[in-house]
Amino acid sequence: MKIGIIGSGGMAKALAGKWSSTHEVMLSGRDVTKASSIAAEIGATAGTASAAATFGDVIVLATRWEDVFSGIESAGGPDAFAGKVVIDINNPVSIETFLTTRDDGRSLTQAISDHLPGAHVGKAFNMAQVAVWEDENMTYDGRQMVTLYTADNAANDTIVQLIKDVGAEPLRLGGNEHAYQLEAAAAIVIKFLFAGRDPHTIFNFIQPEVKAVR
Repeated sequence: MKIGIIGSGGMAKALAGKWSSTHEVMLSGRDVTKASSIAAEIGATAGTASAAATFGDVIVLATRWEDVFSGIESAGGPDAFAGKVVIDINNPVSIETFLTTRDDGRSLTQAISDHLPGAHVGKAFNMAQVAVWEDENMTYDGRQMVTLYTADNAANDTIVQLIKDVGAEPLRLGGNEHAYQLEAAAAIVIKFLFAGRDPHTIFNFIQPEVKAVR
C-alpha cells in the first residue's frame, strides 16, 4: 500500500523504517530537505504535506499533537483526506501534569474524525516511545508486543496489517469512542519515561487464554 506520513520526526522515521520494506512510503515536513535526508536513510521518499496526502492511500498523522490540525490544513484540508485511512498516533498529554489535555471527555482521535468526515480514522502506535518502534525484535519479557488500537470498521483491516508489519500483535480496543482510554494509558507511560525509565518501557497485554500452549 502507499503510506503518506504528515511529519518526519522520530516516530515517523521509526515507523516508516519498518514499513518501507513492503510498502511505498512518503515522509513530509516543513523542511523538505531534512525530510528527504531522513527518507533516504530508510528507503522512503519525501515531499510536502500536500504531496504526502495525495500520495497515500493511508495517511499517518505524526506531527506534534499540538500541530495536528495545522498539519491537516497544510496537507490540503479535509477534502485531501476523503476516502483515505487516517491513523492518529498522537497523545494530547501535558508534560507538566502528565494528564490528558482534552477537557470534553473525548479523544483527539474523535476530534480528528469529526474534522475529517470523509476519512476512515483510527488510533494506533501511541503507547510506546520511538525506541520501541525502532526495535527489530518486538519481544518484551519473552512475549511479542501487543499494540492496542481503535478504528472505525473501514480502517480496521489496514491498521491490523500495519501493526503486524512493524512486528507487533494488533488488539482492537473498540471503535474510536475508546481512543480516549489509549491516550490516558499513554500518559502513564509518558510520566514514567520523563521520570527516567528505560525508553523501552511499555504496557504489554498478557493474554493467557490466547497464548496458552496447546
